[in-house]
Amino acid sequence: MSHPNASTAPTASAAPTPVEATAAVVSVKPVGLTAADSRGADLQVRVSAPATGGDLPVVVFSHGFGWSMDGYAPLADHWAAHGFVVVQPTHLDSRRLGIPAQDPRTPRIWRHRIEDITSVLDHLDLLEASVPGLAGRVDPSRIAVAGHSWGAQTVSTLLGARVLNADGAPGEDMSDPRVTAGVLLALTGLGDDLTPFAVEHFPFMRPSFETMTAPALIVAGDRDQSHLSTRGPDWFADPYTHSPADKSLLTLFGAEHSLGGIAGYEIAETTDENPARVALVQHLTTAFLRKALLGDDDAWKAAGAALEAEPAPPGELTSK
Repeated sequence: MSHPNASTAPTASAAPTPVEATAAVVSVKPVGLTAADSRGADLQVRVSAPATGGDLPVVVFSHGFGWSMDGYAPLADHWAAHGFVVVQPTHLDSRRLGIPAQDPRTPRIWRHRIEDITSVLDHLDLLEASVPGLAGRVDPSRIAVAGHSWGAQTVSTLLGARVLNADGAPGEDMSDPRVTAGVLLALTGLGDDLTPFAVEHFPFMRPSFETMTAPALIVAGDRDQSHLSTRGPDWFADPYTHSPADKSLLTLFGAEHSLGGIAGYEIAETTDENPARVALVQHLTTAFLRKALLGDDDAWKAAGAALEAEPAPPGELTSK
């Protein structure tokens, strides 16, 4: 295991919530996990946790294309400040690793991503020990996965989604019984509507959501027009439409792929920067995670009721 650097900083909520008060957060990086030889590099991980509290549930977050364990602070910091241990691996497609498209690992990176999440789950005890004062405070029976864009596709497989083979048959079942819920942010839809470029370069983007049985909150922007699909923003509602219950869909009005800026503050690639939208995502995802992992139905119901009661709601929440 590589030697981690630790930092402690208080983190405040961006909006009032019905959940517990925010706590100081301890964040440690990098923690190195030994990976299979085919990966070509050890897995680097960041772990963030509240400085106090016990029986803490875990959220493993998979970043979008090109990002790293240092991205998505608006979500990771918020969740950690509200009682969750947040684990963020850096996948092989991270810009900081600089792996070229010609690299022999490139066609299999989507599988390496899934294996990264599984490796995190396999080594939770080592990750727990890497954070000063965290040992003995984690509840390994309460685990959720979350991800944005490609990261959402990655973790959806652990919730039961399958990648269809070339003949349309469901591929390998990569679900993990240790994962009990998920937050899927800007998850791409069915593969029937891919552009020719996407068909050629991303053959793994042919999901089936019929077996994605684990509870999940799916977040989509109604102005998220993907260059990978011939359809409009409704493509991002497919994971909700084509999966069984128990699912909820948060549709954000006016949101594009960055959902207001969840990847970070003042990030250049955010095309729809909107702090209020990010605050809503923080609020609803935290309430969902508390419901799914802690049985806090009141927080989830209150969050939904507050959204519906707004004079001009910034989004719509539906459930099945």
